[in-house]
Amino acid sequence: MAGAGNLVFAQYYTACLSQASYLVGDRSSGVAAVIDPRRDIGTYLADAEAHGLRIEWVLETHVHADFLSGHLELAEATGAVIGYGSAAEVDFPVHRLVDRRRISLGDVDLEVLHTPGHTPESICLVVREHADDEVPYGVLTGDTLFLGDVGRPDLLSANGWTARELAISLYRSTRRLLSLPDETRVFPGHGAGSACGKNLSTATTGTLGEQRRTNYALAPMTEREFVRAVCAGQPTAPNYFAYAANRNRAARPIFDEHDPVPEVSIADGLVLLDTRDPSAFAVGHLPNSINVGLAGRYAEIAGTVLSADDDIVLVCEPEQAVESRNRLARIGFDRVTGFTRPVSVVAATRLTPEELSLVAAERQLIDVRGPGEVEAAGTIEGALLIPLPELLSRLCELSADRPTVVFCAGGYRSSVAASTLRAHGFSDVADLIGGFTAWVEAGLPVRQASHT
Repeated sequence: MAGAGNLVFAQYYTACLSQASYLVGDRSSGVAAVIDPRRDIGTYLADAEAHGLRIEWVLETHVHADFLSGHLELAEATGAVIGYGSAAEVDFPVHRLVDRRRISLGDVDLEVLHTPGHTPESICLVVREHADDEVPYGVLTGDTLFLGDVGRPDLLSANGWTARELAISLYRSTRRLLSLPDETRVFPGHGAGSACGKNLSTATTGTLGEQRRTNYALAPMTEREFVRAVCAGQPTAPNYFAYAANRNRAARPIFDEHDPVPEVSIADGLVLLDTRDPSAFAVGHLPNSINVGLAGRYAEIAGTVLSADDDIVLVCEPEQAVESRNRLARIGFDRVTGFTRPVSVVAATRLTPEELSLVAAERQLIDVRGPGEVEAAGTIEGALLIPLPELLSRLCELSADRPTVVFCAGGYRSSVAASTLRAHGFSDVADLIGGFTAWVEAGLPVRQASHT
């Protein structure tokens, strides 16, 4: 917890989603707001109680696409009012936050800034320790402004908005933020690794002055130049984004993070999700199970290769079942039937760089890294670039009967992709141990991206 005087301020960073949420409260009044909460809300409730705070507001900077927010869960648990920007379209009661609206928590004051661009309803929240402070404590920028980047404007192309239209709005919104003092702390909604932008910093806090000097999107440029810069090179969005955005607009069932996960038997029609690390999975696993290691970007990757309509059985140890289920719930994947313990039935083939170099010309090679990674580092001669989020939609480009080798940067995503291909009927699939990084370290030939 940070803050001076009556201000209580906490950032909660969920590393596997690169997502930040916030608790802002006033010690004198005991009133608090939670901003952009994740769905498992226990940590906000515990911290509010520990600091003598009542959560009276749940404020969303926009309708999120990368995770399912906990606004309904927090409102149910605390009686708090849910607040959205005035342009939000949702199916449950909300307080519509108009531009320049001030929300008093006591001495601590929140000012709403309408900052469309990432989405039409996007807002930022200026935090002041006292309502008349000339220099704010900070600004919660949601997905409008990141450290090193701005929110991508291309996620609503299927909803009647063009990327160009939203990028123009984003240009004006970011220039509006620049009117705040340079000393203003910036508290973004995401950090490095998020697919909500392309150049996000690993830092989770900064200042507006730093961003004015270092953020490419805040450099002096015309509106046209800005649109071109922010629309180019955006990463492929995970498949679940549209689903999560729709669920965030809906009046859906309340999730209970404390519900136990039952141990179940395996039945036809169930998707087996093995949450062990790739090396343990390779030694032995259940046939047709898909490997998404809990230690990585688990929910995001699961949402890339699974469907929200899948009935999922977790393959994990009993003590990991609740965490595995809860992290899937963070993206709205709620159809978890139960868990079963790992059983070594079949092994996965994994090749070292040296082994692959001997057979690469005879194999169907698939590089599942993102375009930016390939552009920066090159790839293996003959490899077909299919970023992991595109794998399921591009299966028709591949031969299920041809021996196949999949690789990524380090071996995590390739195990996901290889197991996904096997589950979809590919008969002979291996992945590269240590990924492309190990290939380069072994001194093996690289094809530069300019020739892909």
